Amino acid sequence: MNKPHRTALLVILLAFLHLLVIFPGFFAPYDAAAQNRDLPFAPPTRIHFLDATGAFHLIPFVYSWKDRLDDSSQYEEDRAQIHRLRLFIMDSPRSIIGGWTSRLHLFGVDPPSQIFLFGTDDFGRDQFSRMLYGGRISLLAGWMAAAIALFAGGTLGVVSGYYGKWLDSLIMRLVELFLALPWLYLLFAVRAVLPLSIKTTDAFLLLVAVVGLAGWARPARLVRGIVLSAKERNFVLASRAMGASNWHILRWHVLPQTYRTMITMAALLVPQFILAEVTLSFLGLGVGEPIPSWGNLLAELQKYNVLTSYWWMYLPAGALVALFLAYHWASEILRDMLAQVSA
Repeated sequence: MNKPHRTALLVILLAFLHLLVIFPGFFAPYDAAAQNRDLPFAPPTRIHFLDATGAFHLIPFVYSWKDRLDDSSQYEEDRAQIHRLRLFIMDSPRSIIGGWTSRLHLFGVDPPSQIFLFGTDDFGRDQFSRMLYGGRISLLAGWMAAAIALFAGGTLGVVSGYYGKWLDSLIMRLVELFLALPWLYLLFAVRAVLPLSIKTTDAFLLLVAVVGLAGWARPARLVRGIVLSAKERNFVLASRAMGASNWHILRWHVLPQTYRTMITMAALLVPQFILAEVTLSFLGLGVGEPIPSWGNLLAELQKYNVLTSYWWMYLPAGALVALFLAYHWASEILRDMLAQVSA
C-alpha cells in the first residue's frame, strides 16, 4: 500500500473511532446505565440470516436469550420468534453530546428482545454501549492531558530555548526532576489526599490535570532544542538586526518551527495519557461507577470468575489496542512527513 493510500486509510480509521466514542448516544443501542437484571453476563448476541427452519432472510435478525433448562447459569437462544435488526430507530432520548439529546439511534431491535453485540456485565448492562460511552471519557482524558502537557511544555521550552541563561538552567533542572518522578506513585499520593466525598468528575479533572502537568517535561526539552536552533538562523538574525521585537520574532519566525513537532508529539502523547486514565480507573483511582470508562470496564477482569468464564469482558481491551495502533501509525506518518519537510 503506497503512502497516500495509507494516510487516507488512517484518517478514515481515526475518524471512525472518534465518531463512535464522541457521539455514543447515536451509535449505542442502549443507555450506559440501563440494566437487565434477568440477563447478567449474557454472551454477545448472534446475528442470523437463516432461521431455525433453514429459511434465508434478507434482513438480519436475532433471537432472544433465555436460561437453559439444564443449567440456569447458562443461556440459549429462544428460537420461537425472530427479531429483525432495524436501522435508524426511534427510542428513548439519550445525550448525544453536551446538552443535545436525540431519540434517533443507529440500530436496535423491537422490544421485548434486546441486542448485545459485546454481551452484558454482571448487572446486565450492554457492554457495547458502555464501551462507547466509556471511550468518550478515556479519549477526553487523553486529549485534555495532552493539551495541558503540550501547552505547559511548549511554553517553558520556548522560554528556556529563546531566553537562555539562568532561566534555561532552572527549567532544564525541573525537566530532569519531572522525568525522574514516578508519575503513577505521584497520582496515588494525590488521590490519597483527596477527601472521600469528592465528586467523581472533580477527582477526574484533578487527576487529568496532574497527569498532564507530570508529562510536560519531554515536550519542553524537545521544543527547547528546536528554538535553540531556530533563533540562530539567518532570517531570525536579520529580523533582530532590523529592530524586530522578541514577540515578533517568536510569533513569526520561531514558533512556526515547532508546530509540526508539536502535532507529532500530540499523536504520541494522547494514547499515553489514555493509558494513564485507564490504569488509574482500573486501580480504582480514576473514574468510578456508575460513570463508565475503559479502565473500570476492564476492572471487572480482576474478578476470577469473570477472568476465566466470560471472554467478551476482554473486548474493551481490543478497542484500546485498535486506538493505540491507529495513533502509533499516525505518529509514524507525521514523523516521516516532518523528516521530508526538514530535508
